[in-house]
Amino acid sequence: MNLIYLDHAATSPMHPNALEAMMPYFTDHFGNPSSIHSYGRRTRHALDEARLSLAQTIGAHPDELIFTSGGTEADNMAIIGYALKNKAKGNHIITSTVEHHAVLHTCKSLEEEGFEVTYLPVDDKGKVSLNDLKETVRPDTILVSIMYGNNEVGTIQPIEEIGEYLYEKGIAFHTDAVQAYGTIPIDVEQLAITFLSVSAHKINGPKGIGFLYAKKSYDLKPQLYGGEQERKRRAGTENVASIVGFAEAAKIAIKEAEEKMQRYLHFRERMLSIFREGEIDFSVNGHELEVLPHLLNVSFKGVNVESLLVNLDLAGIAVSSGSACTAGSIEPSHVLSAMFNSDEKAKSAVRFSFGYGNTIEDIEKAAKETVKIVKRITSL
Repeated sequence: MNLIYLDHAATSPMHPNALEAMMPYFTDHFGNPSSIHSYGRRTRHALDEARLSLAQTIGAHPDELIFTSGGTEADNMAIIGYALKNKAKGNHIITSTVEHHAVLHTCKSLEEEGFEVTYLPVDDKGKVSLNDLKETVRPDTILVSIMYGNNEVGTIQPIEEIGEYLYEKGIAFHTDAVQAYGTIPIDVEQLAITFLSVSAHKINGPKGIGFLYAKKSYDLKPQLYGGEQERKRRAGTENVASIVGFAEAAKIAIKEAEEKMQRYLHFRERMLSIFREGEIDFSVNGHELEVLPHLLNVSFKGVNVESLLVNLDLAGIAVSSGSACTAGSIEPSHVLSAMFNSDEKAKSAVRFSFGYGNTIEDIEKAAKETVKIVKRITSL
C-alpha cells in the first residue's frame, strides 16, 4: 500500500539536507560550545553561524534569538518570563480563545499566580477583531499573545495591525508563529513583534529544537537556571546538531516558500474540486483568503470524525482532526467550538495539511478515498 502523509501541521519529515548537515555534530564535531579548546570553538562557530542564519529569516539580530526545545517552551518562556519580570507594571494579559494549548494553558497557570487574562473571541472564520482588542486593553495590560496563523484551520490573524496598535500603546506583543514560519514572509521589525515562537519540526527540521525571538530591551525572567548559555536567558548546553539542522531546514523553507505556496494552494483547490464532483456535503473551516496555504480544515456533515479518521488510516492516508497535542482527546476542537459556538462542525472536521514529498497524485487519491468513505459512512 502506498501510504500518503497529509498531517504535516502535526510534524513533518526531516529534509535530507538538514539531516546531512547535522551528522558531523553527532560524530566528529561533538565539543561543548562553551569550551575554549578547539573542539568547543568548532561547535561555537557552527552555533553562531546557525543563529545568524535563522535571525536573518525574520529580520532580527542574532542576539535576539534564544534557542529552546521547541515551540511550547518558546511560548512558555515569552509569556511567563515576561509576565513575572514585569508584574510590577501590571497583571493583565490578553490572548485569544483559539490559541495553541501551549499558550492557553500557560495563561491559565498565570491566572493561578494572580494575573488576569482576557480571552478574545473570534468570528466564524477564526479571526480576532482589532476593535475587540482595543476595547479590552487596560492601563495594567502588559502583554498580548495572538498566534500568527492557526494550527487547526490556518486562519491568519491581523498581526501587522495588532503590532502597530500595541507598539503605540507600549504593550509587549507575542505571537506563536510555529505554523506560519517558513510558509509566509515574516519581518519582526515591520510587524512590531516583541516575542515570536518557532519550532523546527514543522519545517522539515529535527524535533526538540526551536527558538524564541525576544526583542532587545525586553527582559524575561529565566525559567531555567544553571550556566550562562543563551546570554544568561536559558541555561543548559546548546543542542548544536539540532540547531544546525534547524538552520539548514529554515534556509530551504524560506528559499522555496513562494513555490510551495502556489503548489499547496493548487493541492487545496484540487481536493475541494474532487469533493464537489463527488457530491458530498462538506464545508471549509477558516478564512477563504487569509489562510496558511498548507492547511485545509473540512467538516463533513453527518460524519463521525473518529470513523472517518480510522477508515482513512486503513486506506493508507494519514490526516488528523486538529492539534496533535490533543491526540486521544474525546473533546471537540476548542478552535472550531470558539468559531461556531457549537460542537456539530467540530465533531465532523478533518485537517488535511500538505508538505514535503506530497504530489498532486497523492492529493487526488486522498480526496477520492475521502469521498468514498464519507458516502459509505453517511449511507449507513
